[in-house]
Amino acid sequence: MKQKVKSLYERMVDFKRFGIVLLVFGIFFYFGLIIPSDAKTEMDRDVLMIGSTSFMAASILFFTLSKQCYLKLLKSEEGQDYLSKK
Repeated sequence: MKQKVKSLYERMVDFKRFGIVLLVFGIFFYFGLIIPSDAKTEMDRDVLMIGSTSFMAASILFFTLSKQCYLKLLKSEEGQDYLSKK
């Protein structure tokens, strides 16, 4: 059971890191969208908007998965002990 708790904690941390990285990429694409440039075509704007939106949505998904792992850890007694040590 200890191994399962450790694995769940590692998954929680990994999901949070994935969410942060995807959030940064989404913000990067959004900045590319809002910074004015005469060289951008309509297709470039569409690609930046779709990229920004999809990265933000994926970021929300990973943050949600991280939260679910955290709640599973809180429900188990061993998980609570493991979280209190970290």
